[in-house]
Amino acid sequence: MKLLKTVKYEGEMELLSGLAIKSSNNDLNIGGTDSEVIKNPITKMPYVPGSSLKGKMRSLLELKYGKTGYDKRSGEGSTPCKCGKKDCYVCKIFGAYMNPGAESAPTRIIVRDCSLTEESLAIIHNLPFELGNFLEEKSENIINRNTGAAGSPRMIERVPAGMKFVVNIILQIFEGDDEQEMKKWVDEALSLIEDSYLGSSGSRGYGHVKFNGRWAG
Repeated sequence: MKLLKTVKYEGEMELLSGLAIKSSNNDLNIGGTDSEVIKNPITKMPYVPGSSLKGKMRSLLELKYGKTGYDKRSGEGSTPCKCGKKDCYVCKIFGAYMNPGAESAPTRIIVRDCSLTEESLAIIHNLPFELGNFLEEKSENIINRNTGAAGSPRMIERVPAGMKFVVNIILQIFEGDDEQEMKKWVDEALSLIEDSYLGSSGSRGYGHVKFNGRWAG
């Protein structure tokens, strides 16, 4: 199979509400934040992992088109699509789950990690307090339905609304591929995220985002 070209989606993702994509190595700090967002270990700036964006794009497309499956070996339900058929655009674009010999192979999409835009970095650097304090600490608790009392308080770190991230998505176009159709699927996936959420706690208002970009190449 011959690679004909690559096309790129270049744009921005604006946060319309606080975003929480959690770090996997949070330390327990008494009196501190219970759940921190993932950050670049060198710059300490938050970013959106490409895997998080790609996974959300895929899962929402699978839900819309009934592409989730059931893994008999593991007993897991709602697994990613693994059919690997040539006419399955989920498998063609995102790869067939645990099916390396799929007819749809190879995976067409590459989703880069999303870093803060220069505009957002300038806003942060111009704030009148130390770098890093721009992150929001939101208090969450569980309400006892019988007594109305709040319990289990915790502090959740979020990237505040208004921040923007650079979005770079690459599609590899091979012989026989319908380039325009694949672009439509990617555009639809991003639109579905806008109508849903990115990251955690979407049902509580987190992760409302808006994409603004275009295809180049």
